[in-house]
Amino acid sequence: MGNHYPSRRRGGRRVLVTTGRQRRILRPTVRLLHRRESTYCSRWQGSGLQAVLALVVALGLSGPVVAGEPAQAHGKPNIVVIVADDLGFADVGFNGAEDVLTPHIDDLAAAGTRFESLYVQPFCTPTRAAFMTGRYPIRYGLQTFVITPGQTYGLPHSERTLASALQDVGYKTYIIGKWHLGHADQSFWPQNRGFDYFYGTTLGEVDFYTKERAGSVDWQRNGALLDEQGYFTDQLTRDAVRIIEQQSTDKPFFLYLPHLAVHAPYQAPQHYIDRVSGIEDETRRVYAAMAAALDDSVGEVIAALERKGLRDNTLLLFFSDNGGIAEYDAAAAMAKGDKPAPADNSPFRGSKGGLYEGGVRSAAFINWPGRIEPGAIAEMVHVVDFFPTLVKLSSGSVESENALDGKDIWPVITGDAPSPHADILINAEIHRGAVRKGRWKLVKNAALPSSNELYDLESDVAERENLAHKHPEKVKELEDVLNGYAEESKPALFLHAYMPFVRKHFASAALAYDGDKNDGQAEE
Repeated sequence: MGNHYPSRRRGGRRVLVTTGRQRRILRPTVRLLHRRESTYCSRWQGSGLQAVLALVVALGLSGPVVAGEPAQAHGKPNIVVIVADDLGFADVGFNGAEDVLTPHIDDLAAAGTRFESLYVQPFCTPTRAAFMTGRYPIRYGLQTFVITPGQTYGLPHSERTLASALQDVGYKTYIIGKWHLGHADQSFWPQNRGFDYFYGTTLGEVDFYTKERAGSVDWQRNGALLDEQGYFTDQLTRDAVRIIEQQSTDKPFFLYLPHLAVHAPYQAPQHYIDRVSGIEDETRRVYAAMAAALDDSVGEVIAALERKGLRDNTLLLFFSDNGGIAEYDAAAAMAKGDKPAPADNSPFRGSKGGLYEGGVRSAAFINWPGRIEPGAIAEMVHVVDFFPTLVKLSSGSVESENALDGKDIWPVITGDAPSPHADILINAEIHRGAVRKGRWKLVKNAALPSSNELYDLESDVAERENLAHKHPEKVKELEDVLNGYAEESKPALFLHAYMPFVRKHFASAALAYDGDKNDGQAEE
């Protein structure tokens, strides 16, 4: 059964109210296989009085230790970011999953702070771009769909990445997993965008065993193509553990671990499928098995940090790049055949690729032992916020030629601060868009006034009752906000790349696109 933790609200933050049984799982460690006695327990061996006196002396010498205060022991925190791919909001135990088993992830979420309203983009590429840049994808043309195998564009070189910003302040930077921000030109590859090390795939989807897509293998280490056998998730995990074991305490590191799981194709080793054999639907059973492999990966990464004595000074961020494929829509049509869509985005409406909450609210948490209190944040935040938050936490600079859309949300994570956003852009494209301001959300699924949908997310989180006709003044207010973003948008690189096809098959759409104020060329 999924874990449901009672809470009380403090400002925009919910702080967990725990029972004795629940306190055991809220300790800043996770349940791990073959784990030795916790170092947290060993600190208290010997006389209880001696331990208390030692703690008092330590606190007196070092000053007060306050949850939320950045670590200063050796300079900067290590940062580990784990991204799940196409994971449904309700497909983790901490959000109520009963058939998908994620014990390691759940324990970390319980010991950290869960995000109840973290917004991401509807698709893989835009979310990864937003995370890496701290800027909405409309700023550089990646707002529409994903970079497909046949395309040559990527994240424009004018965009500074989170990895580069952390490199600038002394971090070793690693990416192990799925990049999906440009593959055709090596200048778009991670090792040329701020990462010291890259192991994985540049594409958005490959076979979990052969690493093939569109007839070619995409599996490399630092630019060298590899011929390796094994299961994608397991291989990423082994390499992440190896990298952690190489670290020392004299230099901080940033490990970005964007998994391909639980993205299609739905493939998993039999021993993981056996764990969830009670799930009747075949597609969801394999999907749940992939989630179990992902969960084991998270557990092994944490175990490696603990073995190296790095856990206490390591911040862990976990999120999904978008909602899961839970409905038959444009995204679900790509999900291999006519099998049922496997994910669960409850309680939200919608699916990956859509603008409803089910497509753009992420299952997410942040964990840092002794620095972040257990609880949950109800305030609306966006994936662009992690760039300035992590850079500032690492004593870096967020100053650049490109103004950030992201805000420093450390005060929201660690205290009672409200969301720093007056509004949050869900997306703005030539054919659709959505924006949230406070409790209100406007959705436009077509470029027609009659397509306006207005929802009160405080009373209708499932977006079932369209209130546009009851609150035309609110529709106008949010339309003005959305139109403001649209005016600032760069032409979508995806549409520019496919313009010959669009011109041939959709003449009216091409005419509208050609009439845009820009010429559709990528700005590098």
